[in-house]
Amino acid sequence: MMTMNWSSAANKLSTQGRAYVLVTLVGVSGSTPRNSGTKMVISQDDIFDTIGGGHLEHKTIKYARTMLAVGKNYQHLEHFQLASNLGQCCGGNASVLFECFTAVGVNIMLFGAGHVGKALIPILAQLPCHVTWVDSREEQFPTMDTYPNVTKVVSEEPEFEVGSMPENSYFVVMTHNHQMDFEISQAVLKRADFSYLGLIASDTKWRRFKQRYKHRDVDQNQVARMSCPIGLEQVGGKLPIEVAVSVSAEIINKYQAEEQKIVEQKRQVEQVLNQRLNTGSQAVSRKHPSSQQGVNWKELKQLLNAD
Repeated sequence: MMTMNWSSAANKLSTQGRAYVLVTLVGVSGSTPRNSGTKMVISQDDIFDTIGGGHLEHKTIKYARTMLAVGKNYQHLEHFQLASNLGQCCGGNASVLFECFTAVGVNIMLFGAGHVGKALIPILAQLPCHVTWVDSREEQFPTMDTYPNVTKVVSEEPEFEVGSMPENSYFVVMTHNHQMDFEISQAVLKRADFSYLGLIASDTKWRRFKQRYKHRDVDQNQVARMSCPIGLEQVGGKLPIEVAVSVSAEIINKYQAEEQKIVEQKRQVEQVLNQRLNTGSQAVSRKHPSSQQGVNWKELKQLLNAD
């Protein structure tokens, strides 16, 4: 267990863009190792602070790391009877709120190591992202030593690389071959879990692709999410560096908007939860002033499900 407290750990992990689970005892009754409001932070490799140790903490750590493996921002409430469920000598009950915060950063798969791809990579390499750069021609790739967050992939059938990316990835399609662009973009569209799909194309190419998507029964709602012509509209130009700046600007605009949305959702959830916790604590303390702290887990579960 790390000596850093949960608050400092959460701040540090957030700054580093690493995933973690914030664990809070939101309600306790009877004899329990720690009081309601006690927190700890669990990352994939470290543990910060404690909710009292024992089997309760062991089960909590195990469940938190299961959440981390899922890789999504979500909350979960679990209720433990310490004696009957966990075999601890203290015979109380504890309700544990798990809040999972995924790693901050963007996973990008860039298809194409042509002029625009080569101009785009140095920009993406300076952003908080990991780039998987795919091309069928190994000789097209420059020396990669200067790009620690870029992974080179040589593939004769690059469309099969799409499945290796996690949910909510960004896909940038700009290969040297129109048919290859179609197969790649179709593979992304059929996944339907992308955050961004940009395709470099002329008006004629884009019209033809949309017709082909229809003939292949590709969901038109997913096609409507594509960025084509690729890049931020306000940044024009046809030179490779101009296109690269336009594409990178669109990607930055997209992930900053997504991050802001997550921050706002977290703020709203915390505000509602704190209000209801305070209200619930006052109500419960009047009923059971000697043993109950926080909110009864059944009441809290109803509140969370209502939102």
